[in-house]
Amino acid sequence: MSEGHDLPVLVIGAGPIGLAAAAHLTGRGLDVIVAESGSAAASAVREWGHVRLFSTWAELVDPAAEKLLGPTGWTRPDPATYPTGADWAKRYLQPLADTLGAKVRYNTTVTGVARAGRDRVVDSGRSEQPFTVHLTTADGREERISAAAVIDASGTWSTPSPVGADGLPALGEKAHAARISYRIPDLKDPQVRARYAGKRTAVVGSGASAFTALAGLADLAQQESGTHAVWVLRRGLTGSTFGGGSADQLPARGALGQAAKAAVENGHASALTGFRTTAVEESDGRLALVSDEGTRAEDLDEIIVLTGLRPDHSFLSELRLGLDERLQAPVALAPLIDPNQHSCGTVYPHGVAELSHPEQGVHLVGMKSYGRAPTFLAMTGYEQVRSIAAHLAGDHEAATRVELTLPETGVCGGAGLFDQPTTESSCCSTPAAPQLITLNVSSGSCCSTSGGC
Repeated sequence: MSEGHDLPVLVIGAGPIGLAAAAHLTGRGLDVIVAESGSAAASAVREWGHVRLFSTWAELVDPAAEKLLGPTGWTRPDPATYPTGADWAKRYLQPLADTLGAKVRYNTTVTGVARAGRDRVVDSGRSEQPFTVHLTTADGREERISAAAVIDASGTWSTPSPVGADGLPALGEKAHAARISYRIPDLKDPQVRARYAGKRTAVVGSGASAFTALAGLADLAQQESGTHAVWVLRRGLTGSTFGGGSADQLPARGALGQAAKAAVENGHASALTGFRTTAVEESDGRLALVSDEGTRAEDLDEIIVLTGLRPDHSFLSELRLGLDERLQAPVALAPLIDPNQHSCGTVYPHGVAELSHPEQGVHLVGMKSYGRAPTFLAMTGYEQVRSIAAHLAGDHEAATRVELTLPETGVCGGAGLFDQPTTESSCCSTPAAPQLITLNVSSGSCCSTSGGC
C-alpha cells in the first residue's frame, strides 16, 4: 500500500468473506469499494437460501463486522442456532452491506483486472503501477477505476463442476441440460417438488451437498410414492463416506452425513459405487448414466450433479498469479488444503503469507482461494481477510498472528485418499467394478462410521 495508498482497495464480491474484508479494511481506516454483480448482498448465498448451514451463528459472524454493526442497533442472532442461507443473508449480510453503504456497488461485474498500462508480459515499472479494474454495470455501461490492491472474494458458485469424471462435460450432458441440475433442490418450492416427486433421480457427488440432496429426496420419498434416489459415487463406500458422525465438532455437519446414511439404509436411495460417468444418454424418455467401463445407471428421470465447484480466473488473466496446478489455489496454500490429505478441520489457519501471489497486492480469499478444494468454512475466510487487511494497513505483526482454531471433522483422512484402491483384504476396498448396493450397516460392521475401518 506504499504506492497508490490514496486509492481504494477493490473487493470483488459482497458475499460473507467479501463483506468481512470490507469491514476489516474500514476498521483500519482504508478506503474500499465492493463490486457485487448481483442486485443485493450475498446474491450467491440467496440462491441456496433454502439450505441450512452446519455452522452456528457464533461461527458465521465476523468480529470486525459485528463491531461495525453494533452502533446501528443490530441484534446478533442466537449464537447457538443454525441459520439457513436466506437467514444469513437477511439477518446479517444485508445489514452489514447496508452499514457499509455506498462502499458497496450492486449490479457491477468485474470483467478484468490488470496493472495500469502493463499487460501480463511487461516487467518495467510494474510494481509501481496501480491496478486498473474494468467494470460493467447492469445496463451494459463500461467503467474503469483504479485500485491500490485487489481482494477477490467472488467465490466459485457460478462455475459448478460437470458430471463427467474427467472434469469435462460428459457426452450428452449439454444436450440433456434441461433435466440436469447442479444445485441442491428446494423441495419446499411446489414447482421443484413436482420435478422430483415420484421420480427416479441420480445424485452424483460425495460431499455435504450430496448428503443434503439425498436427505431431502428421502423425506420426499416418504410422502410421494415412486420417489427414489440413485447415489452415484466415484469411489467405494468406506467408514468415512458419511463424514465424522458424533466425532464431528460441528454436530450439524455430522448429523447431515448420518441423514444421508439413513436414506440409503431405509431404502429411499441406492448407492452405485466405483462409477465414473462418461456419458448421459436418453432412451424412451428416460435418462441413463454410462460409466467408463460401460456400466449403465438406467431408468432415470432427473440428474442432480453435486461434484464440486471450481474458480473462474478469466478476468484475472492479465495478472501474475501463483496457482497450484492441481487445485488452482495459491501455491503456498494448496498443501494445507489438499483434499487428498485434509478435511476442513485439519487445515492450519492461514493468512496473507499463504495468500500472496507474484503480483503484489492481489489476494484470492474465501472459496475462491481454495480453488477446487471443497472443505471451506466461513471462519477460515474471516481469518484470511483479517490478516490481509492488517497487512495492507502495515500492521505486519497482526497479519502474521493466528487468531483462529478450527473444529475437527471426525474424519481422519482426506476424501481423495479413499479414491485409491486398497488391499483386497480390506472390507472397505474400492470395488473393482461399479456396484449397485442398498446399504444396511450395523454398529458392528467393519465399515460403520462409528468405528471406521
